[in-house]
Amino acid sequence: MGRRDEDRRLASRMARRAAGALEEFQTAYTPLLRYIIAPILHDQRDQEECLADAIHRAWVSIERFNPNRGSLAAWLAAIARNAALNRLREQGRYPQWEPLDDHPHLSDPAQGPEEVLLTAELAQALRRAVDGLSPWDRNLFLRKYYYYQSTAQMAAELGLTVRGVEGRLYRIRKRLQKELRGDWHD
Repeated sequence: MGRRDEDRRLASRMARRAAGALEEFQTAYTPLLRYIIAPILHDQRDQEECLADAIHRAWVSIERFNPNRGSLAAWLAAIARNAALNRLREQGRYPQWEPLDDHPHLSDPAQGPEEVLLTAELAQALRRAVDGLSPWDRNLFLRKYYYYQSTAQMAAELGLTVRGVEGRLYRIRKRLQKELRGDWHD
């Protein structure tokens, strides 16, 4: 039996919540999950909590795994990486962009009250437009442009192809551009 066949069998057993499936999954994939999590989270307690979170996420979302689109290991690696990065974000330790406020020579000196108001209104319009997306599209949009996940990671975690994710993101961007253009370019 090949690796893909073993992945299909284990995923099927997990989806059915078969007796012993969780233990078999943990035995087979805990080393991989630790390998992914350890370089991101250095504290042992954080690693253990993240490992438990990644195992739980895999267990509750196993139905989304599609063995025809990739290996179970790749799907799990994406889940583990995202769980670890989310943990860093929650703790405020994820590297953030440096604020431009600390560098006045980089900011736009010409930005007056009108520009500030227009920027705030545009941000509000963007929030409304994103809120108007379907839950699936909003999830993709936020993963890509808020959490900066790669399309490959998103595809692996969601059981899609990279081209499928890229196409969906393209259509989402075009829809948002059309909606915002209507408000701001009349």
